[in-house]
Amino acid sequence: MTKTYDIAVVGGGPGGYVAALHAAKLGKKVALVEVTFLGGTCLNKGCIPSKTLLKHAEVIESIHKAEEWGIETGNLTFSLEKMIKRKDDVIQRLRNGISFLLKQGKIDVYEGFGRIEQDNRIQIDAEQNNQTINAENIIIATGSIPAVPPIEGLDTVTFDTSDTIFDIPDIPKSLTIIGGGVIGVEFACIFASLNVEVTLIEMEDRLLPGEDRDASKLLANELRKKGVKLLLNTKVDCVHQAGAYKTVNCTDDGDNEHVIETETLLVSVGRKPNLSAVANLNLLKDGPFIKVNEQLETNLPNIYAVGDVIGGYQLAHVASAEGIVAANNAAGGSDQIDYKVIPRCIYTLPEIASVGITEEEARTKGIVYKTERFDLSGNGKAIAEGHTSGFSKIIYEEKFGEIIGVIMAGPHVTEMISEASAFMYLEGTIEEAAKMIHPHPSVSESFFENASSIYNKMKQQDVLV
Repeated sequence: MTKTYDIAVVGGGPGGYVAALHAAKLGKKVALVEVTFLGGTCLNKGCIPSKTLLKHAEVIESIHKAEEWGIETGNLTFSLEKMIKRKDDVIQRLRNGISFLLKQGKIDVYEGFGRIEQDNRIQIDAEQNNQTINAENIIIATGSIPAVPPIEGLDTVTFDTSDTIFDIPDIPKSLTIIGGGVIGVEFACIFASLNVEVTLIEMEDRLLPGEDRDASKLLANELRKKGVKLLLNTKVDCVHQAGAYKTVNCTDDGDNEHVIETETLLVSVGRKPNLSAVANLNLLKDGPFIKVNEQLETNLPNIYAVGDVIGGYQLAHVASAEGIVAANNAAGGSDQIDYKVIPRCIYTLPEIASVGITEEEARTKGIVYKTERFDLSGNGKAIAEGHTSGFSKIIYEEKFGEIIGVIMAGPHVTEMISEASAFMYLEGTIEEAAKMIHPHPSVSESFFENASSIYNKMKQQDVLV
């Protein structure tokens, strides 16, 4: 007998399993279909494994820095096998946690490839047996897969993506990364710490093209200090296999040709939506992504979509927020997604975090704004820790002083950005940020000092007027 559910979720990533859990809390009978492992790309091939290895990189850098402070450990050695094992242990622990929550919520989990058919049927292809379930409402949360650009010769060489790079058996002597976005720069940090000769190629004139220019410039300088070779404004023309190595031919904006010989090649030019589960549905698209409205409804009745498959920020925490909204609406509610305050974190060394709009976006929108930054070279805690190359930068609306954007670079900023997010969510002003007492010494004081400096200038201008 075919089972029928109030809500079925296809995809067990941060958008899918959060939607399923929330729907169950609303008292609905829920099914979750996942073809591989619970947790999706974020847990199994993205956020968690990369941040685990970045912590290893941070420890290695700390050991080297400690030598300058008189703390010597002798020769430093690496065991990739042990690093990968710890990464796998972290992933398994979190998988078990998700599985426990789903069981506790009495959610039926189907292991297999779910294909959504007409009339809200889901065909599940599994190793042991195939089956079909029905659902009054369906939430599509199938995520994304690595995008592979049409580079000449790429189909003839062995290369890695962010889905496969964690499975390499040995630390390579050299690594070339195509793509200077979030994925590319994080892996550059990881492998540079392992004494790998890293080359990073980016078509745009800077790293992290969608983020603040000051942050991009800072990160580029820090990567160069780590020995990473950056080729910006550079296009890859072709690649080919040369024995155990690959040769990458590229040209910069000055028509200078570069030939890079590399042991390992990582392609990280972004991700594209995974639409394999909806091939039989006539869904409207927004470019390559599934088109949804503010309620996360597709053009088909009772079918919703969340996460990477609908584009946008393509961040795990955004997918989870979308999953809750979709679950509310699928359960009969009326909820809308609000993208106004979305923190964005890049876990490089140093870390970069931002929320709100950049200066470029403010200019494009015609907003009359001002901005000011406070460098960590003046922060006591940062000086004590030996991390003084970062900064806090506030973008604020000129007339009322409302904070509309914050960019931070330095230690712990991926945690600190939540303070700035809270100010923005509550429509906080520069004056309020400047009057909030912060602990001393702390890196978070940099946000306070940033706001305080702006506020003092604003008061002086009022006196002059």
